Amino acid sequence: MSNKRFAIVTGGARGIGRSIVYALEAQGCKVCAIDVNDAMLEELSDIAAAEGKDITTEKLDITDSDAMTQCFNRLADENDGISVLINNAGITRDGMSMTMSDDDFDLVIRVNLKAAFAAIRAAARSMMRNRYGRIVNIASTSGVIGNAGQANYAASKAGLIGMSKSIARELAKRNITVNCIAPGFIQSDMTDVLPEKVKEYFKGMIPMAKGGTPDDVANAVAFLAKEESGYITGQVLCVDGGLTMC
Repeated sequence: MSNKRFAIVTGGARGIGRSIVYALEAQGCKVCAIDVNDAMLEELSDIAAAEGKDITTEKLDITDSDAMTQCFNRLADENDGISVLINNAGITRDGMSMTMSDDDFDLVIRVNLKAAFAAIRAAARSMMRNRYGRIVNIASTSGVIGNAGQANYAASKAGLIGMSKSIARELAKRNITVNCIAPGFIQSDMTDVLPEKVKEYFKGMIPMAKGGTPDDVANAVAFLAKEESGYITGQVLCVDGGLTMC
Protein backbone atom coordinates (compact mmCIF):
# COMPACT_ATOMS: atom_id res chain seq x y z
CA MET A 1 0.00 0.00 0.00
CA SER A 2 1.34 3.45 -0.94
CA ASN A 3 1.96 6.09 1.70
CA LYS A 4 -0.94 8.19 0.45
CA ARG A 5 -4.24 6.42 0.92
CA PHE A 6 -6.62 6.32 -2.06
CA ALA A 7 -10.32 6.94 -1.36
CA ILE A 8 -13.45 6.56 -3.48
CA VAL A 9 -16.63 8.50 -2.69
CA THR A 10 -19.80 7.62 -4.59
CA GLY A 11 -22.22 10.47 -5.13
CA GLY A 12 -19.22 12.70 -4.51
CA ALA A 13 -19.94 15.59 -6.86
CA ARG A 14 -22.31 17.59 -4.66
CA GLY A 15 -23.90 18.09 -1.26
CA ILE A 16 -22.82 15.75 1.50
CA GLY A 17 -20.69 13.76 -0.94
CA ARG A 18 -18.64 16.77 -1.95
CA SER A 19 -18.10 17.71 1.70
CA ILE A 20 -16.85 14.17 2.32
CA VAL A 21 -14.48 14.43 -0.65
CA TYR A 22 -13.01 17.66 0.75
CA ALA A 23 -12.72 16.24 4.28
CA LEU A 24 -10.86 13.13 3.13
CA GLU A 25 -8.53 15.15 0.91
CA ALA A 26 -7.77 17.48 3.82
CA GLN A 27 -6.98 14.38 5.86
CA GLY A 28 -4.28 13.43 3.37
CA CYS A 29 -6.09 11.06 1.03
CA LYS A 30 -6.05 11.09 -2.73
CA VAL A 31 -9.77 11.10 -3.52
CA CYS A 32 -11.85 10.07 -6.52
CA ALA A 33 -15.40 11.42 -6.63
CA ILE A 34 -17.80 9.21 -8.54
CA ASP A 35 -21.14 10.56 -9.80
CA VAL A 36 -23.50 10.62 -12.78
CA ASN A 37 -23.84 14.42 -12.88
CA ASP A 38 -21.53 15.76 -15.59
CA ALA A 39 -21.92 19.43 -14.69
CA MET A 40 -21.22 18.94 -10.99
CA LEU A 41 -18.24 16.67 -11.69
CA GLU A 42 -16.78 19.29 -14.03
CA GLU A 43 -17.31 21.99 -11.41
CA LEU A 44 -15.60 19.87 -8.76
CA SER A 45 -12.68 19.16 -11.11
CA ASP A 46 -12.25 22.87 -11.82
CA ILE A 47 -12.27 23.73 -8.11
CA ALA A 48 -9.80 20.97 -7.30
CA ALA A 49 -7.44 22.10 -10.07
CA ALA A 50 -7.66 25.75 -9.03
CA GLU A 51 -7.00 24.95 -5.37
CA GLY A 52 -4.39 22.27 -5.94
CA LYS A 53 -6.46 19.57 -4.28
CA ASP A 54 -5.63 15.90 -4.89
CA ILE A 55 -9.09 15.09 -6.24
CA THR A 56 -10.07 13.26 -9.43
CA THR A 57 -13.52 12.49 -10.84
CA GLU A 58 -15.20 9.64 -12.67
CA LYS A 59 -18.62 9.58 -14.30
CA LEU A 60 -20.30 6.28 -13.48
CA ASP A 61 -23.77 4.83 -13.14
CA ILE A 62 -23.38 2.82 -9.93
CA THR A 63 -26.38 0.62 -10.78
CA ASP A 64 -24.26 -0.92 -13.56
CA SER A 65 -22.36 -3.45 -11.43
CA ASP A 66 -20.07 -4.61 -14.23
CA ALA A 67 -19.04 -1.06 -15.15
CA MET A 68 -18.44 -0.21 -11.52
CA THR A 69 -16.31 -3.31 -10.96
CA GLN A 70 -14.21 -2.49 -14.02
CA CYS A 71 -13.81 1.11 -12.85
CA PHE A 72 -12.80 0.10 -9.32
CA ASN A 73 -10.33 -2.48 -10.62
CA ARG A 74 -8.71 0.13 -12.84
CA LEU A 75 -8.54 2.70 -10.05
CA ALA A 76 -7.07 0.11 -7.69
CA ASP A 77 -4.38 -0.74 -10.24
CA GLU A 78 -3.57 2.93 -10.82
CA ASN A 79 -3.38 3.81 -7.12
CA ASP A 80 -1.78 0.78 -5.47
CA GLY A 81 -5.13 -0.31 -4.11
CA ILE A 82 -8.27 1.21 -2.64
CA SER A 83 -7.84 2.16 1.01
CA VAL A 84 -11.13 3.96 1.70
CA LEU A 85 -14.62 3.50 0.25
CA ILE A 86 -17.49 5.81 1.11
CA ASN A 87 -20.87 4.65 -0.18
CA ASN A 88 -22.70 7.97 -0.19
CA ALA A 89 -24.79 7.89 -3.37
CA GLY A 90 -28.51 7.59 -2.76
CA ILE A 91 -31.93 8.65 -3.97
CA THR A 92 -35.44 9.05 -2.61
CA ARG A 93 -38.78 8.27 -4.23
CA ASP A 94 -41.10 9.12 -1.36
CA GLY A 95 -44.75 8.15 -1.13
CA MET A 96 -47.17 6.39 1.15
CA SER A 97 -46.81 2.63 1.04
CA MET A 98 -50.39 2.07 -0.13
CA THR A 99 -49.75 4.01 -3.33
CA MET A 100 -46.02 3.40 -3.89
CA SER A 101 -45.24 1.74 -7.21
CA ASP A 102 -43.02 -1.31 -7.60
CA ASP A 103 -40.72 0.74 -9.82
CA ASP A 104 -40.18 3.40 -7.13
CA PHE A 105 -39.54 0.75 -4.50
CA ASP A 106 -37.14 -1.25 -6.67
CA LEU A 107 -35.16 1.77 -7.90
CA VAL A 108 -34.43 3.02 -4.38
CA ILE A 109 -33.29 -0.45 -3.30
CA ARG A 110 -31.14 -0.80 -6.40
CA VAL A 111 -29.36 2.54 -5.96
CA ASN A 112 -29.13 2.75 -2.17
CA LEU A 113 -28.50 -0.88 -1.25
CA LYS A 114 -27.56 -3.14 -4.16
CA ALA A 115 -25.09 -0.64 -5.65
CA ALA A 116 -23.43 -0.22 -2.25
CA PHE A 117 -23.04 -4.00 -2.04
CA ALA A 118 -21.48 -4.12 -5.51
CA ALA A 119 -19.09 -1.29 -4.60
CA ILE A 120 -17.99 -3.06 -1.41
CA ARG A 121 -17.52 -6.34 -3.28
CA ALA A 122 -15.29 -4.62 -5.84
CA ALA A 123 -13.27 -2.54 -3.37
CA ALA A 124 -12.84 -5.31 -0.81
CA ARG A 125 -10.72 -7.40 -3.16
CA SER A 126 -8.08 -4.69 -3.22
CA MET A 127 -8.40 -4.09 0.52
CA MET A 128 -7.98 -7.77 1.30
CA ARG A 129 -4.81 -7.96 -0.78
CA ASN A 130 -3.37 -4.99 1.14
CA ARG A 131 -4.83 -6.16 4.46
CA TYR A 132 -6.19 -2.68 5.07
CA GLY A 133 -9.43 -0.84 4.45
CA ARG A 134 -11.98 1.61 5.74
CA ILE A 135 -15.54 1.32 4.44
CA VAL A 136 -18.15 3.85 5.54
CA ASN A 137 -21.74 3.55 4.33
CA ILE A 138 -24.08 6.53 4.53
CA ALA A 139 -27.31 5.22 5.99
CA SER A 140 -30.03 7.42 7.54
CA THR A 141 -32.02 7.85 10.71
CA SER A 142 -34.93 6.67 8.55
CA GLY A 143 -33.24 3.28 8.53
CA VAL A 144 -32.94 3.38 12.33
CA ILE A 145 -36.37 4.61 13.43
CA GLY A 146 -38.39 4.63 10.19
CA ASN A 147 -40.18 7.57 8.57
CA ALA A 148 -43.72 7.82 7.21
CA GLY A 149 -43.77 8.08 3.44
CA GLN A 150 -40.34 6.47 3.08
CA ALA A 151 -40.95 2.72 3.26
CA ASN A 152 -38.60 2.14 0.32
CA TYR A 153 -35.90 4.53 1.56
CA ALA A 154 -36.07 3.27 5.15
CA ALA A 155 -35.88 -0.33 3.91
CA SER A 156 -32.81 0.46 1.82
CA LYS A 157 -31.03 2.20 4.69
CA ALA A 158 -31.97 -0.41 7.29
CA GLY A 159 -30.73 -3.02 4.85
CA LEU A 160 -27.50 -1.07 4.45
CA ILE A 161 -26.99 -1.17 8.22
CA GLY A 162 -27.60 -4.92 8.43
CA MET A 163 -25.39 -5.57 5.42
CA SER A 164 -22.60 -3.44 6.92
CA LYS A 165 -22.65 -5.40 10.17
CA SER A 166 -22.48 -8.69 8.28
CA ILE A 167 -19.61 -7.62 6.04
CA ALA A 168 -17.80 -6.10 9.04
CA ARG A 169 -17.72 -9.61 10.56
CA GLU A 170 -16.42 -11.08 7.30
CA LEU A 171 -13.57 -8.61 6.82
CA ALA A 172 -12.48 -7.81 10.37
CA LYS A 173 -9.52 -10.22 10.41
CA ARG A 174 -8.09 -8.51 7.33
CA ASN A 175 -7.84 -5.14 9.11
CA ILE A 176 -10.85 -3.80 7.18
CA THR A 177 -13.52 -1.91 9.08
CA VAL A 178 -17.10 -1.38 7.94
CA ASN A 179 -19.26 1.24 9.64
CA CYS A 180 -22.34 3.36 8.98
CA ILE A 181 -23.11 7.02 9.44
CA ALA A 182 -26.84 7.73 9.86
CA PRO A 183 -27.52 11.42 9.16
CA GLY A 184 -30.69 13.02 10.44
CA PHE A 185 -32.14 16.29 9.13
CA ILE A 186 -29.22 17.71 7.15
CA GLN A 187 -29.36 20.97 5.19
CA SER A 188 -29.08 19.96 1.54
CA ASP A 189 -30.65 20.37 -1.89
CA MET A 190 -33.15 17.72 -0.83
CA THR A 191 -34.27 19.59 2.29
CA ASP A 192 -33.99 23.11 0.86
CA VAL A 193 -37.08 22.56 -1.28
CA LEU A 194 -39.26 21.59 1.70
CA PRO A 195 -41.88 24.11 2.87
CA GLU A 196 -40.85 26.14 5.92
CA LYS A 197 -43.60 24.53 8.01
CA VAL A 198 -42.16 21.09 7.27
CA LYS A 199 -38.64 22.25 8.15
CA GLU A 200 -39.83 23.71 11.43
CA TYR A 201 -41.71 20.51 12.23
CA PHE A 202 -38.59 18.41 11.82
CA LYS A 203 -36.44 20.86 13.75
CA GLY A 204 -38.99 20.72 16.57
CA MET A 205 -38.32 16.98 16.92
CA ILE A 206 -34.56 17.49 17.27
CA PRO A 207 -33.20 18.10 20.79
CA MET A 208 -30.62 20.53 19.39
CA ALA A 209 -33.49 22.35 17.60
CA LYS A 210 -31.60 22.76 14.33
CA GLY A 211 -30.63 20.87 11.23
CA GLY A 212 -27.13 19.63 10.60
CA THR A 213 -24.77 20.59 7.79
CA PRO A 214 -22.99 18.46 5.20
CA ASP A 215 -19.75 19.19 7.05
CA ASP A 216 -21.20 17.63 10.21
CA VAL A 217 -21.62 14.39 8.30
CA ALA A 218 -18.29 14.70 6.51
CA ASN A 219 -16.39 15.18 9.77
CA ALA A 220 -17.92 11.99 11.18
CA VAL A 221 -17.06 10.08 8.01
CA ALA A 222 -13.49 11.39 8.12
CA PHE A 223 -13.13 10.08 11.67
CA LEU A 224 -14.26 6.56 10.74
CA ALA A 225 -12.03 6.66 7.66
CA LYS A 226 -8.89 7.46 9.66
CA GLU A 227 -6.20 4.88 10.30
CA GLU A 228 -6.63 5.58 14.01
CA SER A 229 -10.25 4.32 13.98
CA GLY A 230 -9.09 0.78 13.28
CA TYR A 231 -10.70 -0.81 16.36
CA ILE A 232 -14.20 0.43 15.46
CA THR A 233 -16.25 -1.77 13.15
CA GLY A 234 -19.86 -2.81 12.62
CA GLN A 235 -21.13 0.39 14.26
CA VAL A 236 -23.80 2.97 13.38
CA LEU A 237 -23.03 6.58 14.28
CA CYS A 238 -26.09 8.82 14.17
CA VAL A 239 -25.32 12.41 13.19
CA ASP A 240 -28.72 13.82 14.02
CA GLY A 241 -28.64 16.40 16.80
CA GLY A 242 -30.01 13.82 19.24
CA LEU A 243 -33.07 12.84 17.20
CA THR A 244 -32.66 9.09 17.70
CA MET A 245 -31.23 8.97 21.23
CA CYS A 246 -33.18 6.83 23.63
